[in-house]
Amino acid sequence: MRIAVLGRTFSRQAGGAETYAVEIAEELAAEHEVHVFTQSTDQPVQGVTYHRIWCISPRPRWLNHLLFAWLTWRATRKGFDLVHSHELTWHGQIQTIHVRPVRFNLFVGVTNWHLLARWLKVLTSPRLLTYVVLEAARFKQKFVVATSEPLAVECKKAYPKTHIEVIEPGIRLPTSRMEKNHAKSHLGLEPDRKLVLFVANDFARKGLDALLGAMVLLKEQAETDPTFKLPLLMIVGGGLVSINSYQKKADLLDVGSDVRFEGAQKSMATYYFAADVLAHPTLEDSFGMVVLEALAHQLPVLISGMPYCGVSAKLQELSGVQILSDPRNSSEISHSLVFHLKASVASLSADKSKPNPMNLSASLDFLTQYSWIRSGERYVKLMHLIYAPV
Repeated sequence: MRIAVLGRTFSRQAGGAETYAVEIAEELAAEHEVHVFTQSTDQPVQGVTYHRIWCISPRPRWLNHLLFAWLTWRATRKGFDLVHSHELTWHGQIQTIHVRPVRFNLFVGVTNWHLLARWLKVLTSPRLLTYVVLEAARFKQKFVVATSEPLAVECKKAYPKTHIEVIEPGIRLPTSRMEKNHAKSHLGLEPDRKLVLFVANDFARKGLDALLGAMVLLKEQAETDPTFKLPLLMIVGGGLVSINSYQKKADLLDVGSDVRFEGAQKSMATYYFAADVLAHPTLEDSFGMVVLEALAHQLPVLISGMPYCGVSAKLQELSGVQILSDPRNSSEISHSLVFHLKASVASLSADKSKPNPMNLSASLDFLTQYSWIRSGERYVKLMHLIYAPV
């Protein structure tokens, strides 16, 4: 098949949704002719053809969405057997949904005059009207895919007449391991200082504000408890504007010297091996791929529970996983981090004949169900239902 893939940004460094699009395209490219239509890419997949779509400016975002939809419609309306869209577009036989629908946020659970007020707000806002109209067009397609079960539930509430398929992300297990102190040395870190890892591009939505608040509380504890040493918070991802803004916030909270911003990274393995815990107090994550990546590297995780993080519902029984009831609560985050950091110390000197609460071998067994090959095969099955040459 000759397949067009639509995504404004096509790069593993851009975030979970973008990584999902890249990985699925890579699986499809193994057997099909894949063309990627994008505004920005580092060309992460070999063997596909890249088409650069014109972008006046990323802002305002709603206008860029509209321009991207129109230009990709013109570019792909002929010459392709199938169009797979990861964006707000009215075209594309397969539409993959990565985030909560706009219609869900605006209208689900809203009644009477409140509903009328919401519609008036939409009709008087070019931004909201564009999102609502483009999204409604997406959900009219026959094949709509959600990337997690919780997201599929939200999609069904917003668009009850649409059939929603669920194809979750995959994971690539590391083929080799790096000793923790070696990984820390590679990153220029002290071997005896604990490391809390935070990975995100959208710092606010993924809970960095509350995590910085937790660092303040941890610093207070370190000043009064001689047995506790303040960990380093390492932040991977984000753009220059976000990094500068949050560095100023950290400085104002007097934890600036205990926070290190690394920016976007092509390879995360060294960071996972160096860290002692991944903190992911997200406020909205349809799945949470970074959590699975951390577990694949046998890194304990602290994550938001439902409804904030979709994957949390699947991880409640796993060792090395602690789930936050309120990701906005810096006190809960700090207490949970103390538990993880002390548990990691205890596990080094624990009696090996006793159960280890930080033993993540069960997590590796759990992760075998998440395969990009399997996810790609499910997309191929959908595509064959659409494209069935005689």
